[in-house]
Amino acid sequence: MSGLQAFSFAEMWSPLLLAAALLAAAGYLVLIGPAAERLRAAPVPLWRRALFLGGLAMLYLAQGGPVSLLGHIFFSFHMLSMALSYLVAIPLMMLGIPDWAWRILLAFLRPLRGLSFLARPVVSAALFNGLFSLYHLPAVHDYVMLHFAVHRLYYGLLFLAAALMWWNLINPLPERRSLEGPGGIGYIFLNMVLLTPACGLIIFAGSPLYATYSDPQAWARAMGYCVSGSPAALLQQFGGPAYFGWLSPRVDQQVGGIAMKFIQEGIFASMLAYVFYHWYKKENGPDEEEPMAALLPVQGTPVDTR
Repeated sequence: MSGLQAFSFAEMWSPLLLAAALLAAAGYLVLIGPAAERLRAAPVPLWRRALFLGGLAMLYLAQGGPVSLLGHIFFSFHMLSMALSYLVAIPLMMLGIPDWAWRILLAFLRPLRGLSFLARPVVSAALFNGLFSLYHLPAVHDYVMLHFAVHRLYYGLLFLAAALMWWNLINPLPERRSLEGPGGIGYIFLNMVLLTPACGLIIFAGSPLYATYSDPQAWARAMGYCVSGSPAALLQQFGGPAYFGWLSPRVDQQVGGIAMKFIQEGIFASMLAYVFYHWYKKENGPDEEEPMAALLPVQGTPVDTR
């Protein structure tokens, strides 16, 4: 991809965010290692550790690695970054956290129980998909991309909303699971439907929607938050996003919308098949060992969090 050699290692890999990811990984290993031993908690299996660390790596690549930089140049990579961050990384990380750690976290968050309504299925689905759709309205998207503090705040809200949305699908605490059978199927369909209008707007638009991917001046201002140099210097060096692209802004926009929808459909279709399989098995067959049990957390030794 021409032009990327113009960026430095720091601009491509964001050392500060890399250090934060490594620190988070170290904290996780301490939690499931020495901390778990002191709490006499159940050991965390290797597959669960791989899920968390893999999800953390996905999140770093999407928000701090090359995918993040490319997401400021190509709208298609921006949508890939969104999909990796909120549809792939978060559920992997949630599945990697043991149930005893979740109980400690919930005990710590008990003063905020007045906000627990945000985790209700319909509310959490509407919250995440609403924030995602609002972000991709052209005026909102360009404003967020051109204001660094607003950008970080909005991405943080999206992260929390996505975690609440996923909680209802992969709730790691057996005693709190409620969406099974028809309820789980309906919840998955609700999420699939709610994201469709935003993707449809992007895919079928007759012209480029976002100034930050088509207007050189707006693009240079947005790029200034992730690479060194003033917007004027970036314009003088590259001239605009067309310097890097092999797709027109409109086609790049369509590819991004299609990619986001396909990734979402693939992930939720897999979840739909899993929920339907276990519902059917529960209703029509004798209890047997679940062949996909590794996909869900296993309850370990309870920890006294009083």
